[in-house]
Amino acid sequence: MQKRILVVDDDTMNLVRTKMILEKDYDVVLADSGMQALDKLKCENIDLVLLDIEMPKMNGMETFERMKDFAAGVPVIFLTASGLEDDVRSAIRLGAVNYLKKPFQPQELMKRVAQEFEKQ
Repeated sequence: MQKRILVVDDDTMNLVRTKMILEKDYDVVLADSGMQALDKLKCENIDLVLLDIEMPKMNGMETFERMKDFAAGVPVIFLTASGLEDDVRSAIRLGAVNYLKKPFQPQELMKRVAQEFEKQ
């Protein structure tokens, strides 16, 4: 059975691009906001979350904090356009398994996702 990845990003182009990269090997679920991501995590079986940090209303850090209430075991790889060291350190301190700076190369995304699934 294919692993399910939830991709969370407020930018539609990023969602489409990421889905195109991953859909050959994984079942990909999309969310365009933190609230939508939390709803999907409550209703669906998700194996990994790719989570954008910079989003309006509820950013990735807040979404990640709220996830811990009911989906603490789901690994999260943060996607960040900023690449700010503070963001990255905060994400790892909060328990993210990895991060990827946008724009990323397709092979780099596939490598990080595969590495995470190898740990499981």
